[in-house]
Amino acid sequence: MDPKALETEALGAIEGAKSLPELEEARIRFLGRKAELPQALREVRDRETGMALNALRERLEAATAEMRAAIEALELERTLREDSVDVTLPGAGYPRGRLHLITQIRREVEDVFLGLGYEVVDGREVETTHYNFEGLNFPNWHPARSPLASCFFDENRLLRTETSPSQIRVMETRQPPIYIVSLGRAYRRDTPDATHTPIFHQVEGLAIDRGITLADLKGTLLHMMRALFGAERGMRFRTHYFPFTEPSMEPDISCFLCGGEGCRVCKHSGWIEMGGSGMVDPALFEFVDYDPEEWSGFAFGLGLERIAMLRHGLPDLRELWHNDLRLLGQF
Repeated sequence: MDPKALETEALGAIEGAKSLPELEEARIRFLGRKAELPQALREVRDRETGMALNALRERLEAATAEMRAAIEALELERTLREDSVDVTLPGAGYPRGRLHLITQIRREVEDVFLGLGYEVVDGREVETTHYNFEGLNFPNWHPARSPLASCFFDENRLLRTETSPSQIRVMETRQPPIYIVSLGRAYRRDTPDATHTPIFHQVEGLAIDRGITLADLKGTLLHMMRALFGAERGMRFRTHYFPFTEPSMEPDISCFLCGGEGCRVCKHSGWIEMGGSGMVDPALFEFVDYDPEEWSGFAFGLGLERIAMLRHGLPDLRELWHNDLRLLGQF
């Protein structure tokens, strides 16, 4: 190996490189593990030859580093010159979030009752058995008191099974007339299916005044249903039993899917239950020291998921909680 000839050839290849890949190719050719110079260094046997070859290697490495810095500086200069940014162009837009369908329904229901002069109040999700059962006239044998039906923390506390306890709390703190709605989550040990989920949302309404009748309740619910569904949707009332209302009735809306013919969503009845309602049982007035001879009232509790299902044609309530943006983005 002729060191001078090797140096001349290597410097020519390094200085002639126009890009980093070309420079890397030259480095591997002359300084790589299998190159002639490293191989010669492994076989050297005398001190003078070793010092000369090491000095040659250091000169070639220095030349390579210098050339790499020069190429990087040129590429940076070219990038800054060519890749200019026009600050007058509009920026990239970010996708905006939207309210969940249940939140939209909740706000619409609130607007309906605010327009009727009602007050919106908040309730407690963790309740005592006194407000969830005793204050609502639930008998001891009622199945809702069973741990198989409700979510208990201990003997006296549970996740509320409906939003009705907020009625008792409001009635304890003020005198009639009272017109309130309370909206929020409720919890029951229901098996999930097309029309039931263990966690659901309700709107609870209460009106107490002089001369309140069942006709006022039906008119209020009809007004709300027409505001949410339109006048063309069918509605009916069925007599029922609830511990805290007497008489009681359940409002139903005609099934959106079958138009009343019967399908799996409406359990082949043609109707879908919305919740419960009725005239406030005078026994409840005893808990809050109201005179049942002077005051009367009505109460109702309706599911917000049911409203969403009936208005938008959702075949299964569980789809609302799968967080599929392809579905939720439609509303």
